[in-house]
Amino acid sequence: MNKLFCICKIALLPAMLLAAHLVTAQTAAPKPLRIGIVGMEHSHVYGILNKGFREKNQTDVEIVGIAEPNRELAERFSKQFNFPMSLVHATLEEMLDKTKPEAVTDFRRIVSHRKTVEACAPRKIHVMVEKPLATTYADAKAMAALARKHNIQLLTNYETTWYGSNHKAYALSERNALGDLRKIVVHDGHEGPKEIGVMPEFLVWLTDPVENGAGALFDFGCYGANLSTWLMHNQRPTSVMAVTQQIKPDIYPKVDDEATIVLTYPKTQTIIQGSWNWPFGRKDMEVYGQTGYVKTIDGTRMTIRLTGEKTERSDNATQADAPAKDPFTYFAQLVHGETKPDELTSLENNLIVVEILDAARQSAKTGKAVKLN
Repeated sequence: MNKLFCICKIALLPAMLLAAHLVTAQTAAPKPLRIGIVGMEHSHVYGILNKGFREKNQTDVEIVGIAEPNRELAERFSKQFNFPMSLVHATLEEMLDKTKPEAVTDFRRIVSHRKTVEACAPRKIHVMVEKPLATTYADAKAMAALARKHNIQLLTNYETTWYGSNHKAYALSERNALGDLRKIVVHDGHEGPKEIGVMPEFLVWLTDPVENGAGALFDFGCYGANLSTWLMHNQRPTSVMAVTQQIKPDIYPKVDDEATIVLTYPKTQTIIQGSWNWPFGRKDMEVYGQTGYVKTIDGTRMTIRLTGEKTERSDNATQADAPAKDPFTYFAQLVHGETKPDELTSLENNLIVVEILDAARQSAKTGKAVKLN
């Protein structure tokens, strides 16, 4: 019996080894997402360059190509981040055809986002753009149609998506700790892009009404539109009213530098304040319900007051409260099927964001509220 048992055990070894191999293969981490960088004229490109070339032992992404026609700009970044100029290609199409990325991150001017999707979607290449999705609602709808037709992910990256405080505030609302929402107030901005010293290649188009869509209205109004739409479960507002100003026309002669947008819903109101005139940079939010409120101060700090509490109390969120530690990790998880877009990162949300911004631009020009049918 012992001899027979040994023979059977030996015979089973190949099958056991194969099963162990399959388990290991199934549980092994996916390969890094092959990413192409589209343009380097947006200062947020520092995020992906830090991730790809400086973050030690990261396995989320691999930068396989860069499309940047401005050779001098590319060389400047090459020296700073120590990547070879052989990665750089003169056109988007050349980079896509030669490097075959699975996905791209777009750091060109906002008006170029549509062209990126038009080039990538038919090639089944996923796309993430910097906020906002587009400069016009017509472009946003065309981009969404392409993404759906070719079954690609089309994401819009906002810094505030990765704030644990925003997700903790949302969770309070979701479990009805605040009651029915009545007012949302969102503040975003800084002293001004020139004042804070953004790179000249960024400044030239950020302050152009065609290439950026507007000034502070689009640059910072998009954050509040994104967060409000999320808190309202992708409900479109019934009307949009906006007021813009040029407080510093000598610095920003073509675009607004001060913007306030008011969104009305059947039982809720949102006030979005985007500015290039704050004394300090800020990205914070206040959410008021029938039975409580929550205020975010930054990515982690917040204050809360609920029914029965005599004073507001401080609270803290962590990075774990956000869906991922950074947009590129999240992008890789999404493409690899490890997660799904939530309402905050959804294409539906960002279509509504651009619809709001487009209506706000129209309202600011006419001085009248725009009704959304």
